[in-house]
Amino acid sequence: RFPRGTMFFEVALEKRLQVHPKAFGPKLHAHIIRQLMKTYEGTCMGRYGFLVIVTDVESIGEGVIQEGVGFVTIPVSFKAIVFRPFIGEVLVAVVTQVNKMGFFAEAGPLQVFVSNHLIPADMEFDAHGNPPCYV
Repeated sequence: RFPRGTMFFEVALEKRLQVHPKAFGPKLHAHIIRQLMKTYEGTCMGRYGFLVIVTDVESIGEGVIQEGVGFVTIPVSFKAIVFRPFIGEVLVAVVTQVNKMGFFAEAGPLQVFVSNHLIPADMEFDAHGNPPCYV
């Protein structure tokens, strides 16, 4: 369970990486860490939110060879910072599009839509503005 009032959390995760046989050698550990970061940083992790950065690799388990292909499945436990805003929290965002239905904005990796029903009644959509806006 996440505490309210903050959007960034450190979470412990465990994932299984598919490692190509050409990575086997003296730099396997470094390759696994690079692959972990490349695979998961900047992605959405479902209930955890957007994974911002891997902060610590806690353990790299023993791999299991996949028959017929030679890839190895390796379990990796790690900690990461995730971005998970909750309903009702205030975000700093950049407005990217405005139309009569409302507006779109981006807050980091998150795209937000604000319906015209949530815009104060004394503001009206001006389609002739440059750019279109609510005034």
